[in-house]
Amino acid sequence: MNQQKLKIFLDNKVKEYNQPSFIKDDPVSIPHSFTQQQDIEIAGFFAATLAWGNRTTIIKKCKELLERMDNQPHAFCVHHSDEDLKRLLGFKHRTFNDTDLLYFVAFFKHHYTQHHSLETAFTSFGNTVEAMLTGFHQYFFSLEDAPPRTRKHISTPYKGSACKRLNMFLRWMVRRDKKGVDFGIWKNISPAQLICPLDVHVARVARRFNLLDRKQDDWLAAENLTQHLRSFDPKDPAKYDFALFALGVVEKFQ
Repeated sequence: MNQQKLKIFLDNKVKEYNQPSFIKDDPVSIPHSFTQQQDIEIAGFFAATLAWGNRTTIIKKCKELLERMDNQPHAFCVHHSDEDLKRLLGFKHRTFNDTDLLYFVAFFKHHYTQHHSLETAFTSFGNTVEAMLTGFHQYFFSLEDAPPRTRKHISTPYKGSACKRLNMFLRWMVRRDKKGVDFGIWKNISPAQLICPLDVHVARVARRFNLLDRKQDDWLAAENLTQHLRSFDPKDPAKYDFALFALGVVEKFQ
């Protein structure tokens, strides 16, 4: 398939999946349960962090987690008492447990008592997504007594990770196409800057279409893929995540 035909094919897949009907079966449904910006940010961050494995299970576990916070994640994180924190004990999703959860809550309390939005936790550290994610990782673990075990749940380009979950979270917060899926509530990061979220499914489809030259699924691969996608749409390369993800996960494209 030549590049022009491939662009048309992928654009059509984006249109097919980038619409409200996509939401209910995807972890993005979790932040869509909220209207206040800070609740959307926190719920979205948890949904992205827990987004590995079966999507039905991910959504179920996210709902359980937020129910433990009375479905008021911002108010809970900022105003909780020690007694309130006991409600979080025993939570677990795969390797994410209550030790990790309690630290996440401590970080959100620290951040939101000083900042209106989680956006500044990224934009304070540079003008590229690589710089933002590297700086965010350092900031996130800057609190005293940060558990070493929790570090595996927040990836960083500095260690070569593709940072799939964080790039997905940024896509949710930044893309503003008014199609109903992504929120577009952050205004200081341009959709043109975004890096396409890269997991094994997206990588497999991307290689099938010769959109990814690199063999490892790492940060350089995510940048490599995004560079190819920018040739199709330099202002919004991450929109093709809808097409590549859906082809790999929903349509089982080989």
